[in-house]
Amino acid sequence: QVQLVQSGGGLVQAGDSLRLSCTATGDTHKLYNMAWFRQAPGQEREFVAALPWSGSLRKYAGTVKGRFTISRDNPKATLYLQMNDLKLEDTAVYYCAADLEIRILGEAASDYDYWGQGTQVTVSS
Repeated sequence: QVQLVQSGGGLVQAGDSLRLSCTATGDTHKLYNMAWFRQAPGQEREFVAALPWSGSLRKYAGTVKGRFTISRDNPKATLYLQMNDLKLEDTAVYYCAADLEIRILGEAASDYDYWGQGTQVTVSS
């Protein structure tokens, strides 16, 4: 099992940048894939970005590609989401997620078994 603790987030203006962090503890040697999702009020949780814990593959939702960057620090067992040029529609609660199973890098919430506590990102005009 792993536990995920998130940090970062807050209130920013459109065009600003933010970085989210997600630190894993527990069986971190078993980490296989990690991802970021977000959920806006009244909407379903949606995929933002994902990466394998080993390797160069990255996946992004079309709405954030070119603006957001997912990265990791393996020794620190920490996942990051650098968000640039934030837009009003990026306002949501952001969640990090982890998958310990050996499988294809997924974009569905059901592909991930462990979740962070969520952090609010609010973008104002």
